[in-house]
Amino acid sequence: MTKLVILPGDGIGPEIIDASLPILEKVSEKFNLEFSMETADFGGNAYDKHGNPFPDETWEKVQNSNAVILGSVGGPKWDDLPRELRPEAALLGIRKRLGLYCNIRPVKYHDILASKVVWKEEYIKGVDIVIIRELTGGAYFGAKGRDEHKAFDNIEYTAEEVERIVRRGFEIAMNRKKVLHSVDKANVLESSRLWREVTLRVAKEYPEVRLEHLYVDNAALQLVINPKQFDVIVTENMFGDILSDQAAALAGSLGMLPSASLGGEIGVYEPAHGSAPDIAGQDKANPLATILSLAMMLRFTCKNEEAAKAIEVAVEKVMNAGFATIDIAGPNSKLVGTKEMAELVLKEI
Repeated sequence: MTKLVILPGDGIGPEIIDASLPILEKVSEKFNLEFSMETADFGGNAYDKHGNPFPDETWEKVQNSNAVILGSVGGPKWDDLPRELRPEAALLGIRKRLGLYCNIRPVKYHDILASKVVWKEEYIKGVDIVIIRELTGGAYFGAKGRDEHKAFDNIEYTAEEVERIVRRGFEIAMNRKKVLHSVDKANVLESSRLWREVTLRVAKEYPEVRLEHLYVDNAALQLVINPKQFDVIVTENMFGDILSDQAAALAGSLGMLPSASLGGEIGVYEPAHGSAPDIAGQDKANPLATILSLAMMLRFTCKNEEAAKAIEVAVEKVMNAGFATIDIAGPNSKLVGTKEMAELVLKEI
């Protein structure tokens, strides 16, 4: 029995979660899997109800689970709250408490989305990248402070923190094309010099993997001018935050990008997009990133590659048939809403 905690969150979160969960039920029947599901408050929704974006009751449920399925959090409604009470603080909190040091974000180009990308087809056709981002260190979690005239955010990493994320990168590369790009800023930052030293040491254990080093500014450039050179990218927290959103342009929409955050026993699976409050409740949101996040849960938590592939193949079939939500619709697309898109995927499983 796999225990899931469902955190619908804010904005479009509840509707994309509601649309996607029947797919998990169908997969569980087909592949003889058992799930229990419990819902909890998280993010702005939780602040409104409890005065806390990550209530103790939610944390208790999370601790007793095997995986968390998250919708989306945040919105302008909560922008003026103190930093520790904003919905985003809940995201940082759950990552830190669960030790979720590894964020995995696949970025894949689909031919049907040609009208949604700025590249010519010959530059982008076949792009299939996995970006692995360190999630609990760096500037976001280092010492910070400010006064009226000065502010600072320290980038801090230990060798152990670098080694565990880099090792994940090599292991994933071993199961793909055996090419790993490590992104740092070792010409300027001491933290990046440590990153590179540790990466070179770990690389000796994976002689089959071709390792390339890139400075982050060059990596950003290369993602634009030659994205097909990449297969697996591993990098630190802030660089990964920026590069993974930049790479989203290769997929045509953030609505296509799932993610997994891993570390200890409990993984968190969520779409890469935000809460999109401007379209919440209008049946316009793209559920595919959430559906593909369920596939990642099946792969990494349930260790069931066949079930994960069943969802991914179903999504491909629906897209190849020309169905699209408004964010990915082209001139010849068959426009559908959130619920219908999820139902179409369900029928293909």
